[in-house]
Amino acid sequence: MAIREIIKKGDSLLTKKAHDVTVFDQKLHTLIDDMKDTLNSAYGVGLAAPQIGILRRIAVINTPEGEWFELVNPEIISSSGALEDVEGCLSIPHTFGIVERPETITVLAQDRFGKYFEHKAEGYTARIFCHEIDHLNGILFTQKVIRYVDPDKEKR
Repeated sequence: MAIREIIKKGDSLLTKKAHDVTVFDQKLHTLIDDMKDTLNSAYGVGLAAPQIGILRRIAVINTPEGEWFELVNPEIISSSGALEDVEGCLSIPHTFGIVERPETITVLAQDRFGKYFEHKAEGYTARIFCHEIDHLNGILFTQKVIRYVDPDKEKR
């Protein structure tokens, strides 16, 4: 597999809405595998295809518990509650802010083969899903920041 370059804030692709995936083939599988390798090399928890310059509705997530999710054409179909916490982004290095996100979400997505699945996520994992799905809609976390912080000094 390959490690792709993560584009940074200022690149117009980060603010565009990604297009649905309609072909589920080996090219898609390679892209998803490359995204996972890229995420691992960047020590992140989530990566959306627009962050590597590809305007397709694909995201990969590696939870703190080590559980991988491959999301193709994901949509949040329900949400509840609200939590504020610190967020950062691989495309906006050294910038952190408090963002309010739902406490619990349910996502409908497809896997790399086109099969639909639902997943309920809570807390920090729900935050990751929301952050990556925002990327697919051209939304950066900085558009939702309540206040910027130094994460080493922020009390939770």
